[in-house]
Amino acid sequence: MNIISVVLADDHTIVREGLRALLAVESDIRVVGEAHNGREAVELVRRLKPDVVVMDIAMPLLNGIGAAGRIREVAPSSKVIILSAHSDDPYIHRVLAVGAVGFLVKQSSSQCLSRAIREVQKGNTFFSPTISKRIREQYRVMPELRTVKAVKGLTAREMEVIQLVAEGAPNKQIAADLAISIKTVEKHRQHLMDKLNIHDTAGLTRYAIACGFIESAVQVTMI
Repeated sequence: MNIISVVLADDHTIVREGLRALLAVESDIRVVGEAHNGREAVELVRRLKPDVVVMDIAMPLLNGIGAAGRIREVAPSSKVIILSAHSDDPYIHRVLAVGAVGFLVKQSSSQCLSRAIREVQKGNTFFSPTISKRIREQYRVMPELRTVKAVKGLTAREMEVIQLVAEGAPNKQIAADLAISIKTVEKHRQHLMDKLNIHDTAGLTRYAIACGFIESAVQVTMI
């Protein structure tokens, strides 16, 4: 029997413990690592190369969407399943845009998680029923999704930068967090403004909030 290796990423310990307990009873699934933020998840996946990554959207430093984009670069064979309490259209569009192959709303994860892991390992996609319905409706009504196009225009590094900007981090802190120079941070910010036709930091923050780069709890403090 082939064992499916899994990394869990969620900033809430109790959620990770619950997910681990759900998967512990599955003989063909093994949790090989856990991360409490998106950046730690990327490094863990880079090192362990798990078959599947189960990851929350709303995490500090680097959210699940940005982390999924980075994981595609550092471990393209690892399949990403996004977990979220949010199922609004911008979240769905962004999950699809970064190449995640599964999206589960947290309310249904206990019933669907092990099945989702097995399906994506086979090369299939897996979405909660409510998500699948909304995807079908969106593609029927609007085949060319502008939100997906906008996100596809951003690199994984730019998504990291815009989240940190929206969280209020100054250039010096962003440079330290990402291990790049302040000049490189400034270039990324300028590229973001050019691509998005935004002219100041407040505009970048509003864009990040509108697109769900940061979760609602952080948004309240930024407004």
